[in-house]
Amino acid sequence: MKKDLHPTTYRLVVFEDLNNGARIITRSTVATEDKTKWDDGNEYPLVKVHITSASHPFFTGEERILDIEGRVDKFKARAAAGEAAKDKRAAAAQKAAKRTAAKIEKAETVAAATPAAKKAA
Repeated sequence: MKKDLHPTTYRLVVFEDLNNGARIITRSTVATEDKTKWDDGNEYPLVKVHITSASHPFFTGEERILDIEGRVDKFKARAAAGEAAKDKRAAAAQKAAKRTAAKIEKAETVAAATPAAKKAA
């Protein structure tokens, strides 16, 4: 078996769930700058995690929406922006159609007036 395959720098580390504040102390090699006081009064390195077994629906049996990163809000904002862009394009198309119709009508009026002016002259 290979020597020095596994790390030897294990130490007690506190993992804190950002969803519900649950804290777990265990041995780990993770590097972190944050520290926290544990129930025994000692200070330990702190790692903040978004989800643990204390908040994950699979382990808790609850069904709830976990929106830590604001994904739902970002999606709704993109959908609203897309709808606004679609409305803007539709308004621009209507305006262009009206402008084209006005040009055609003006050209027809000028064309209709021109032969009458020629006959009178």
